[in-house]
Amino acid sequence: MIYWLLTIAAYLIGSLSTAILVSMLLGLPDPRNHGSLNPGATNVLRLGSKIGASLTLLGDVLKSTLPILAVKHWISDDPLLLSCIAIGAFTGHLFPIYFKFSGGKGVATALGIYLALSPVIALIQIGTWIACAFAFRYSSLAAIITTILTPLYVWLWIDDNIFLLLTALTALLLLLRHKKNFQKLLQRKEPKINF
Repeated sequence: MIYWLLTIAAYLIGSLSTAILVSMLLGLPDPRNHGSLNPGATNVLRLGSKIGASLTLLGDVLKSTLPILAVKHWISDDPLLLSCIAIGAFTGHLFPIYFKFSGGKGVATALGIYLALSPVIALIQIGTWIACAFAFRYSSLAAIITTILTPLYVWLWIDDNIFLLLTALTALLLLLRHKKNFQKLLQRKEPKINF
């Protein structure tokens, strides 16, 4: 019973769309109606606010990191329970109940999961994303490559079947959320990062 209650609580926390809330607080356009139409940090940055983008990124990371760390510290470090909390927060971000189930793509929230479960993997993910972003100059492609490689990192570093299943599930959802980016990359219509 406690597994279900904590997973639902994590989902409700994950459903708090940082991009929308930050945009409202800073008087920015609704990211669901402008730019890439995605309520995420990259789109808030496109709308012209570095502060808003930074706050969005931080919020999206923390809404998965904090629930996992709280449960790990005060309740249990059982891998199944922690994975349930992670999935709850992650699906909340993707399909937020407060915003008609229209959420972000989940890259920062997924990073938050690994910051809580294994900071080493999170650092490797960040390094992979940066390397790919500089090599190819596409944020979405860097996220896709990092997502594909993360199950390998988890298998090599954590070697736990439950966390590996969690990683496979989050990777699948992340790749599905990047379907339009795949199409734009193939059509050479995806905007490049301007360093």
